[in-house]
Amino acid sequence: MQPAHAQFGALNTNPSSHQVNRNEPVTFTADQVDYDKDKSLVTATGHVEAWQNGHVLRADKITFDRNSGVAAATGHVVLLEPDGEVLFADYAELQNNMNDGILKDMRALLQQNGKLAANGVQRTGGQINELSKAVYTTCNLCAKDPTRPPLWQIRATSIVQDLEHKKIEYHDATLQMFGIPVAYFPYFWTADPSVKRESGILPPLLGTSSNIGAFFGQPYYQVIDDQSDATFIPMMTTEAGPQLDIEYRRKFNDGSLLVNGSGGYIDGSPQGSFVTNGRFAYDDTWRWGFSVNRASSADYVRDFHLTEGLTGDQNVLISQFYIEGFGQGSYARLDSKFYQALNQAINSSALPTVLPRYQYNFVGTPDSLGGRFSLSTGAFNVIRSSGTSTRRGALTMDYERPFSGLLGDRWKVTLHADAAAYDATDFNGIPNFANDHSVGTARALPQAAVDFRWPFARNSGAWGTQIIEPIAQMVIAPQTGDSQLRQIPNEDSLDFEFTDANLFGFNRFPGIDRLDGGVRANVGLHGAWYLGGTTFDGLVGQSYRTEKDSLFPEASGLHDQVSDVVARGTFTPTKWLDLTYRTRLDKDSLATRFADAVGTAGVDRLRVSAGYIYTTFDPYTFYDQPQPPPIGNNYYFPRNEITLGASSKWGNYRVSGDVRRDLATNRMVSVAGDAIYEDECFIFDLRLYRRYTSINGDSGSTTVLFLLTFKTIGQFGYRAL
Repeated sequence: MQPAHAQFGALNTNPSSHQVNRNEPVTFTADQVDYDKDKSLVTATGHVEAWQNGHVLRADKITFDRNSGVAAATGHVVLLEPDGEVLFADYAELQNNMNDGILKDMRALLQQNGKLAANGVQRTGGQINELSKAVYTTCNLCAKDPTRPPLWQIRATSIVQDLEHKKIEYHDATLQMFGIPVAYFPYFWTADPSVKRESGILPPLLGTSSNIGAFFGQPYYQVIDDQSDATFIPMMTTEAGPQLDIEYRRKFNDGSLLVNGSGGYIDGSPQGSFVTNGRFAYDDTWRWGFSVNRASSADYVRDFHLTEGLTGDQNVLISQFYIEGFGQGSYARLDSKFYQALNQAINSSALPTVLPRYQYNFVGTPDSLGGRFSLSTGAFNVIRSSGTSTRRGALTMDYERPFSGLLGDRWKVTLHADAAAYDATDFNGIPNFANDHSVGTARALPQAAVDFRWPFARNSGAWGTQIIEPIAQMVIAPQTGDSQLRQIPNEDSLDFEFTDANLFGFNRFPGIDRLDGGVRANVGLHGAWYLGGTTFDGLVGQSYRTEKDSLFPEASGLHDQVSDVVARGTFTPTKWLDLTYRTRLDKDSLATRFADAVGTAGVDRLRVSAGYIYTTFDPYTFYDQPQPPPIGNNYYFPRNEITLGASSKWGNYRVSGDVRRDLATNRMVSVAGDAIYEDECFIFDLRLYRRYTSINGDSGSTTVLFLLTFKTIGQFGYRAL
């Protein structure tokens, strides 16, 4: 039998209606259509589908009463709404263009996996659905036993769907977990799952703290317009008084803006913080932005856990303004930075103000000879109220020309030059502590290097492939010496560590305020073994110079003509095990002066990790006070730490934890743990963090976060700071 197709007049036969779309005819298809002229009844049976004004009605049987405009549907009734919502029912009566009517034993599929079920539904104007004895959840039903209660559900005497304002109201509602009532709400409402932004009350914040006592905060979210919104969090505490946090966010066509301000009390004293961040694109090449981060005290930031919204860390806040541009192989940036100390151990007057700093980098394309030119230039003005204030202009240039020999040997010739001009006052203060009060000087250091690599590879069949690669680098440059300590301010080379990573560098320092000069040779041996899925990769090397360089402290491993030995080894026998070890060994005794080990093992179900760092060199000690001399084979070592971690992921469960211990002081540094359960409708998150170190004289801190997330409904948690 061929399916029937027909059109009938609109169900809304009111001739006074001025909404043209409400008078569109009902169009339907069915396997069979019968028409009773006496009663004006049209009966469609077998795979019936009727549509009107974006509504689609499907059923085994639909009867159209042309006098009353009522469509009665029975058997596997499905109603598809224009917004994508799908309603299922055993029986439905609809009229007024399917906008009004009733449904019995209704089930609805909403966005974000939302599910509604009710004994009965009354539709009004296509905008309001009133559900009686209703249930809502986002959890999937058990495939083996659909009658089994879901993980969570809300049972209510009535639920009202406001389709126009995208809101769902619950009356006389009970939250059930696994079918067991756990909470009762006389009334509450949530946004429809299809709504991404909706003004309203957010889940509360409550807990206890050793610093501010018990606290309760009630966030409120306000949608201002399509581009902006705000969050208000008033909070009451038993020991610190009230606190208010306000955050404003706005999106622009060319960027975004965030402004956050808070105010409260610590020990009866008014406190506050202010944060604003902006980032904007001028065109495809240039963009600009800023971030301002200020707080009245470290205690306020610590007690109210504000560090997550601030740029910086728990010790120093950073504010900056910048303009940057991107070109083909080039980058330019102009910025200014300001710092605020939060830790009482930091001298705020010694922190720099960078006003301003400019940098430009360019990397060219290979020329006709196969070489490549690169350039880096910049200038900055660093101001300190207590300590050295420095103005510097700098230029670094490189020209590299690689080529290969006839025997597979690889060569690279590099011409390198650093130049800088300085003007500094209070040169005898932090961080230089020189003898002169002021200095004005300039210097340049040209260098030339030849790099040589000769890789030998052997294919051993079942034993894989082995590679042996000797590496040598010859650098020719004028000698610099420790005169830099007395004549050149140091702003960018305070921290360094000699490892395999900078063995073949022109400069072992991270910046150019200290330059590694003199004639020197850097040699190394690189080896690798690839055996199926097993990989071993290692490097060992050493540096030699014609003269000692007292610019480097004795404990750095670069002070003498022969450097310490640096090495690295990476071992990956399988995809579930990865080990990396870096070390620096004393050139005479081969005693360990630096060690950095990292290892991970396991699969998603159980993965463990470990890290260890040990060093006998503290660059800050060198600049602040004389380095203690070695006694026998024992050096003063400022750092000796170990970290251990483990994680497991099994289905919907994730568990992780880590510990960090200072072996030099035999004290714990921190302990952290995280346990998460997540499925399609629910998230349970329990986090613990314990800090044992002291900040501003406290005795450490403990943070516990307990969070329940009912997807599309909200979150509820308990937090102890």
